[in-house]
Amino acid sequence: MNKKEMIDAIAKKAGISKKAANDAIDAMVEGITASLKKNKPVTLIGFGTFSVKNRKARKGINPQTKEVIKIKAKRVPHFKAGAKLKDAVK
Repeated sequence: MNKKEMIDAIAKKAGISKKAANDAIDAMVEGITASLKKNKPVTLIGFGTFSVKNRKARKGINPQTKEVIKIKAKRVPHFKAGAKLKDAVK
């Protein structure tokens, strides 16, 4: 499902306009992003938790040249599914 399909589904399910559904999705994404930038996790009970993980620096191999390269440490977004979401997907 892409964003357009999600907007259509939310608008239909909630009985709101597509513009309102788009604004709601954008606001949710912006809120989650802002929280993760501050290193604060976002928990949606039953759905899951968005958090930030620290990935350590490591060595890698360039597949074209087979040369060993250094990969810098970085922060990456992480999502852990909640119990209700896991059960729904089974």
